[in-house]
Amino acid sequence: MLHPLIIGLGSVVAVGAAVRSTWSPCGLSMLSTITPFGERSRGHRYWATVTWFVLGSILGGATLGAVGAGLAALASAAGLGGHPGVVVGAVAVAAVAAAATDAGLFGDLIPLWRRQVDDGWLSRYRRWAYATGFGWQIGVGVATYIMTTAVFLVLVLAAVTAVPVVAFAMCTGFGLVRGLAVTVTARAESPARLRQLHRRFDRAGPGVRAAVIVMEAAVAVAVLGAQWPVAGAITVVGAAVLVAARRFATTGKVLLRWTRAGPRRVG
Repeated sequence: MLHPLIIGLGSVVAVGAAVRSTWSPCGLSMLSTITPFGERSRGHRYWATVTWFVLGSILGGATLGAVGAGLAALASAAGLGGHPGVVVGAVAVAAVAAAATDAGLFGDLIPLWRRQVDDGWLSRYRRWAYATGFGWQIGVGVATYIMTTAVFLVLVLAAVTAVPVVAFAMCTGFGLVRGLAVTVTARAESPARLRQLHRRFDRAGPGVRAAVIVMEAAVAVAVLGAQWPVAGAITVVGAAVLVAARRFATTGKVLLRWTRAGPRRVG
């Protein structure tokens, strides 16, 4: 019962982590770089470039998948599959830590590894080289800005499956989704349309971030509830209390600043 749940959760987290990662500076720069009008200006066909990019992102995901498969092989050799309590504990701790980190409970740790791709590749290399190279760096998940710790949660879930093939597929799927995100520029036929696209992305960013945090917390609840229902219920209550406390603290700070400064005059 637990093994299918871990695989399902890992697949969902892989998709969520990939989607959230699109809001990284590199992800957004790819949405500005690989566009129909941009590729025309370089004498290239848009969909051919996208194909190379997605291929590169799959290779990047497969690289991450090789790490996940290695961890799964170690877990299998250690007999982790025969200890559901250990699996549940590891996943729950990783999921709670991921949600807390992404929510900013430990300070401004996110984004991690603030590195961007080199846009000089566009002029130095052929299309297949720069598109595949950009795709690999995006697809591997940890070569550029890391916008969510859900990327690491994917590796944890891949490892505890204790099945290398499944772990490899899970991480490769992450790379595939990251690469496919670039196809949203397919209708950006002009700079004006591209600006509209980026404005929509800016508005959607906070909602996507919140959804990923909820997803990470839900992973902890799901595995705890499957193994120990009471622990799952306690986790839900604890999470609700933490969210309420954080909102109360934020509201209190705003009210305190307003009280000290006094109401502002209008006009």
